Amino acid sequence: MAARTRSSHAVVEERRKAVLRYVAEHGETRIDDLAEQFGVSLMTMHRDLDDLAGRHLLRKERGRAVAFPALTMEMATRFRESSALAAKNALCAAVADRIKPGTTVLMDDSTTLFPLVPVLAGLDQLHVVTNSVGLAQRLGSESRVNITLLGGRYRGDFNSCTGPAVTRALSQIHADLALMSATAILEGRLFHPMNDYVEVKLAMLTSAKQALLLADHSKFGKTATYAYGTVADYEAVITDTRTPETELAAIRDLGVPVETVAPEERSPS
Repeated sequence: MAARTRSSHAVVEERRKAVLRYVAEHGETRIDDLAEQFGVSLMTMHRDLDDLAGRHLLRKERGRAVAFPALTMEMATRFRESSALAAKNALCAAVADRIKPGTTVLMDDSTTLFPLVPVLAGLDQLHVVTNSVGLAQRLGSESRVNITLLGGRYRGDFNSCTGPAVTRALSQIHADLALMSATAILEGRLFHPMNDYVEVKLAMLTSAKQALLLADHSKFGKTATYAYGTVADYEAVITDTRTPETELAAIRDLGVPVETVAPEERSPS
């Protein structure tokens, strides 16, 4: 019975993910049209939309669902973790040898960095400082890794912490390396939909001797509400081979080295 319940939850979550993408693509949609589109009752669709609205992923208004900027959807951890996995694995593999034993590494809450966990777990006397609860949990079982979780305002959908407590703690930390990603990049400029996350990213940059930006192709050619500098704040940008050449050229024009990596294609089983 428990297995069937878990399966049911997974099916519901997949449908809600599909509903969210549909609304994001159309801007706004009538709720009865959504129920028909996804083959569920009107009551079920209302429950789905109530859940998504409660997670601040869309707005539910009278008779219709209204999208926030699509970037808000991309930010939610439960939707980000399974996206662009091949590219994320390739980006992390490209920077693995730059992380040295005995150093202090800052890592933001980007799921792009999750594939680095096995690499970090194999290093001695490594100190990881992060605002990502998910990353800290993944590293927590590795006795050789010293973890500092930056506490502050906890955001459940992003499974991470933000706010003044996080930035104050970062002001007292001196890290060797910061590994970070971005929600949106356009012609070398960086953007984020939420200002409190911008403050954390800027504080991490200030606290690290050097920083690397890891971003797959889906992050480029987009903007969001808050601009927070350019890729010139980073030693290098690591992206994948599907990133548009115009975006790569804009980064190089700012004097920042760009490394492109090819995601590994899975062979058919």
